[in-house]
Amino acid sequence: MPMKTERQKMADGEWYTCLDDELEALRVAARVAVHEHNSLPPDERGSIGPKLHDLINAPNAIIEAPFHCAYGINIELGDHVYLNAGCTILDCARVTIGAQSQLGPNVQIYCAEHHQDPVKRCVEGLEIALPVHIGKRVWIGGGAIILAGVSIGEGAVVGAGSVVTKNVAAGQVVVGNPARPIERSP
Repeated sequence: MPMKTERQKMADGEWYTCLDDELEALRVAARVAVHEHNSLPPDERGSIGPKLHDLINAPNAIIEAPFHCAYGINIELGDHVYLNAGCTILDCARVTIGAQSQLGPNVQIYCAEHHQDPVKRCVEGLEIALPVHIGKRVWIGGGAIILAGVSIGEGAVVGAGSVVTKNVAAGQVVVGNPARPIERSP
C-alpha cells in the first residue's frame, strides 16, 4: 500500500505536516486568488473574484473584501450565502455553509488544530483538520469564531463575538465565550 501524501492525510482527518511542498503550492494559489479578489474594484470583482471563484464552490454567493482563506478548495457555499468584510476561513478541512446563511464582519472559521507538543507543532508542523458545517439560513454575528469540528444547525444564530467550541442545534441561539445557548427572543 503506497504511503499517503500530506494532502491525503489532511483530507482524511489524520495528523499531517503543513510543511509540505504540495500544500504550500495550494496555499500560494489561494493567496494569489485572495489578493486578486481583495484588490479588484467591486464593479470588476462581481460577487467573487475570478481566481477565487475557480477555487471555491460558491454559486450565487457574495464575498466582501477583504477575505482570507487557507486553500479555498475545501470551501463550499450554498446559494445566496453572504460573507461580510474581514471573514477568514482556514479551510484545512471541508467547510460547508448552507444556502441563505449570512456571516457578519470579521467572522473566523478555523479547521486546524495544532499539536500540543512544541517540537511536533513548531518543528514538524503537525496539525489535524476537522470539518466545519454550517446549515441553511444561519446567522453568525460579527467577530464570532467557529472552531474545528463544529456543526451549526439550520436556522441557528451565533451572537457577535461568540467563540463556538461545540455543536449548535438547529434553531438554537448561542452567545459568549465559550458560546452557550440562550432563549430565542420573539
